[in-house]
Amino acid sequence: MKLERMDDFFAARVEGYDEHMRTTIEGASCFYAYTASLLPMERNARILDLGCGTGLELEEYFRLNPEAQVTGIDLSEAMLKALKEKLPDPGIRLIQGSYFDIPFGEGVYDAAVSVESLHHFPAEQKEALYRKLHAALKRYGCFVLTDYFAESEELEKEYFQNLKQLKEEQGLPDDGLFHYDTPLTVEHEIQLLKQAGFSNIQILKEWGTTFTLLAER
Repeated sequence: MKLERMDDFFAARVEGYDEHMRTTIEGASCFYAYTASLLPMERNARILDLGCGTGLELEEYFRLNPEAQVTGIDLSEAMLKALKEKLPDPGIRLIQGSYFDIPFGEGVYDAAVSVESLHHFPAEQKEALYRKLHAALKRYGCFVLTDYFAESEELEKEYFQNLKQLKEEQGLPDDGLFHYDTPLTVEHEIQLLKQAGFSNIQILKEWGTTFTLLAER
């Protein structure tokens, strides 16, 4: 397979993306709404969405809390444009770029959320991101993660080996952001969250290989 840059991959698929996500991933007809239901319901709650895409979880959240203040970060300009067209809400601030590079601030958010985004990245990148995220949350804040996880350590290793081989064959830089699924096991993901300072990490629900985790600051 030919690897595509992450932003190009999603820009090429923005049309029909919502239907694809809702109908081809096990549990997706439920997990966007379920994830949204775990976020704070207080008026003007401040939420950070990592990899917000077209805002499938945000549609559900604004139905529950229309006065929330959300910051959404995504690499894809096309995805953010689609989100803005669906939710032209003054309570949404959108930032185009990599959530690995963008500063979050400290003690800013009541909660953070990420849905089907972080399974593209290795452990070392995610641990640094989770430390930054932990600092950005207010005291008693939480992080809700709904994502796809590897079924075994062997599969996890295989995904990363395959990606490395594809990059070498195609002469691509090792540090570039290319679309290829490299999920960790849920156990390894929880370990990273603990190392970043999160506590009371719970698996709340699962749909096949997609799990919803709740991590407290």
